[in-house]
Amino acid sequence: MSPRQGLDRGALLSAATQLADSDGFQALTLAALAQRLDVRSPSLYNHISGLPGLRQEMALMSVQQLSRALTAAIADRTGDDAIQAIAAAYIGFVREHPGLYEASFHAPDREEPQLAAASTATLELLLHSLQPYPLTEAEALHAVRGLRSLCHGFASIEAQGGFGMDFDPDESLRLTVSAFLHGLRHLHQD
Repeated sequence: MSPRQGLDRGALLSAATQLADSDGFQALTLAALAQRLDVRSPSLYNHISGLPGLRQEMALMSVQQLSRALTAAIADRTGDDAIQAIAAAYIGFVREHPGLYEASFHAPDREEPQLAAASTATLELLLHSLQPYPLTEAEALHAVRGLRSLCHGFASIEAQGGFGMDFDPDESLRLTVSAFLHGLRHLHQD
């Protein structure tokens, strides 16, 4: 069977991202995607290797797009400004692409070379951003985990409607990241 005119891998991934972002990652099935694209499910196999292949490609897209957002956010920034920009960009990405973001946690093969390389590039970006702080190599890796946990937790709570009080969530994020950075600067002081 030849691919449908106008349907290509890019259009398919774009539709899959839109579906995951609007209906949630778990709603992404080949049947739902085919319906959105107005094709039969078997037609999708001309472009992807089933649902696992689609999930793998979406995980890669997620990591790459988040990395680009973080890179753009820290342009010409260092220290606290860079880390605040990273946190804001991270939360902004999740707000814009909640389903695509979730895809990064559901890759069938976390060790796939392209995904591993994209993840490593993001890690290196974060480690570089933490260089102004008095951290050992191991502490910097722990700090990356901490920052990622802070951002992921914040985004998850916000996405679930957990910030019901009438306070600006962006200001809450800024204050939380400031406390995190204060801790990094004073890590070795008693």
